[in-house]
Amino acid sequence: MTGNMVFDYLLIGVFAAAAFSGLALFFIDAPYGRHKSGGWGPKINTRLGWVLMESPASLVFLYFFLTGENNTSIVAITLLVMWQLHYFHRAFIYPFQIKVKPGDSVPFMVIFMGGSYCAINGFLNGSFISMYSDHLNNEWLTDPRFGLGILLFAFGYYLNKKSDQILRDLRKGGSTEGYKIPYGLGYKYVSMPNYLGEILTWTGFALAAWSLAGVSFVVFTMANLVPRAIANHKWYLETFDDYPKDRKAIFPKLL
Repeated sequence: MTGNMVFDYLLIGVFAAAAFSGLALFFIDAPYGRHKSGGWGPKINTRLGWVLMESPASLVFLYFFLTGENNTSIVAITLLVMWQLHYFHRAFIYPFQIKVKPGDSVPFMVIFMGGSYCAINGFLNGSFISMYSDHLNNEWLTDPRFGLGILLFAFGYYLNKKSDQILRDLRKGGSTEGYKIPYGLGYKYVSMPNYLGEILTWTGFALAAWSLAGVSFVVFTMANLVPRAIANHKWYLETFDDYPKDRKAIFPKLL
């Protein structure tokens, strides 16, 4: 803990929210994509929703990173680049790569909840690196945790982005109708390698930063993605008679 009450209570709150969210998602499917449903209130344009939901993680992180004192070391700048590689892309590029039906929309409540967490997450990780991380100096460059974290981040990042590309390629030519079975790379082993890649990405980041804020992100990510991966895996099995029966939901050979 840092001694900053706002930071510390928000950090505890993220762990508590992860427990609640993970439990809830085993009973309620998130209402978008293949699990889209009514009863979640007003909706907004899908692309705009993605930008509004994901951009706080990029922008809030950057603001608190720049306002701290430990933001000039090579280690700190490397962590900044790692964070923005994912979130700048997720907020400002990915929403315009995905195929959506004309007029497609998502519940504003989902966007609000996701955006609120992204803002808190950006604050916790950006301010930790620049204000509360005395260990992230030049000596940390040779620490095995930093190097291993970067490698794990890079592998997870590649797996996440490549898996998303495989899904987008299923709708080449502008088609937005129907779902198909994805194949290749991580899809040989699990139904949701993009989710697995995201978990590995932030596990690598948390290891490289060696921070409890990073750990809270991994826990929250798993609490949200693991139940959703299980729900999507079940949907695939129920929808396609020829769906590969040896695939797991998210962790090869395990779950």
